[in-house]
Amino acid sequence: MDKDIIKNKSFDFAVRIVNLCEHAKENKIAFVLVDQLLKSGTSIGANVREARNAASRKDFVNKLNVALKEADETEYWLELFFRTNKINEAEYESIINDCRELIYILTAIVKNTKNIEN
Repeated sequence: MDKDIIKNKSFDFAVRIVNLCEHAKENKIAFVLVDQLLKSGTSIGANVREARNAASRKDFVNKLNVALKEADETEYWLELFFRTNKINEAEYESIINDCRELIYILTAIVKNTKNIEN
């Protein structure tokens, strides 16, 4: 697996989140919802970047666990956007699949890194 795949995918996802939130603001969707999605969706990549410069393997795992938690929170906000009809099904399916892929990759990296430690 390309070592930068999670970095690239999380950054591309953040770009999609920013664009979705800009669209949501234009359509007067509740600021609180947009703000929460923007924070969690862009935080994933920021934490992945921080992990790259971790001081130790434990620090690396901790930072990726934060990214994983942010991805899970982002999944929640995306589901809420969809269920409250703020985004249509096609938009939802496209972006939720990317979010779930990030969750899958982050989970695998964390598990594999923990197995190396043991």
